[in-house]
Amino acid sequence: MKILMADSFDESLPGRLASFGTVSTDLNELGGAEVLLVRSKTKVTREMLDKAPQLKLVIRGGVGLDNVDIEACRERGIEVRNTPRASSVAVAELALALMLAVPNRVIEGHEGMKAGQWLKKELKRTELFGKTLGLLGVGLIGTEVARRALAFGMRVVAHDHYVPHHALAEMLDTEEDLFAVADYISIHLPLTPETKGMIDARALAQMKPGVVLVNTARGKVVVEEDLAAALKSGKVRAYATDVWASDPPDPASPLLVAPNVLMTPHIGASSKENLLRIGDAIVEILTKKKVTAGV
Repeated sequence: MKILMADSFDESLPGRLASFGTVSTDLNELGGAEVLLVRSKTKVTREMLDKAPQLKLVIRGGVGLDNVDIEACRERGIEVRNTPRASSVAVAELALALMLAVPNRVIEGHEGMKAGQWLKKELKRTELFGKTLGLLGVGLIGTEVARRALAFGMRVVAHDHYVPHHALAEMLDTEEDLFAVADYISIHLPLTPETKGMIDARALAQMKPGVVLVNTARGKVVVEEDLAAALKSGKVRAYATDVWASDPPDPASPLLVAPNVLMTPHIGASSKENLLRIGDAIVEILTKKKVTAGV
């Protein structure tokens, strides 16, 4: 079996995969690959698949599959798998870190200290305790965020078209219901035709004044121009994001210069522990396929 690792994984993974066949990181060997391992950087397009006639399996180390052309894979009989459970804790912890950094004025305090400023009186903090967190999407990652938010004494509400009841969150019937009550909104949605651009001027107008948005899902869920305008007007108190419309973002993105934006470079799934869990999941997938094939 020829395994091609197109993106970066834990450095121990090639050795762990050696028992399944030969492992390469050279994209020039795509033509002979039977298994393709990707994370978020590599886009598995029709054009890429045309160069991989031997390909039988694509494994996306992570949750979303929007960087894989599922239909093109299906047409070619290529199986597509992901590792959704591996990343839940890592992404949820980053979402909480972003959510904590905003009201605690962590960035302003740090930058002030570096500049020789003692902003003790200027930096007024607020607490998460007693605030309402609205989760847009309450799958594996959203559930982990809910678990942690409850520990901070937050009320947790959620809206998810596919989850009518949830053990940790109070489910609301519509997004509008959530927008009306949430002090913080954390986005945990896949990128689909329905979710693309859903956080637009209309949605933002329905939110509470001073709402804080946290996005560790997909950058294209928000309309950047509309969100930048809401940040400038103060309607949105802050936007904390790990995700962008592209990696890296377009230098002309209005969010890069909008006020009160806390940003990280798509590191939600990049914890050391998560990369090891992704490796565990990949080994499990290949082991089951090896057993099924009678090897």
